[in-house]
Amino acid sequence: MAIDNRIKELVAVGASITANCQPCLQYHADKALEFGADAGEIAEAIERGKRVRKGEAAKMDEFS
Repeated sequence: MAIDNRIKELVAVGASITANCQPCLQYHADKALEFGADAGEIAEAIERGKRVRKGEAAKMDEFS
């Protein structure tokens, strides 16, 4: 089963957050909208990216 472009772009939105890449976020959010995502889906992808980023930052803080 192939992943459609809407889902790929939503994943990229979350990845953009974890990478702290503002231009990436803008690009992938715009592409997600083009492929039929709605604002709620983009917001959810952003929140998931924030959770991943926060969890990894906490682990690095503990490690260091």
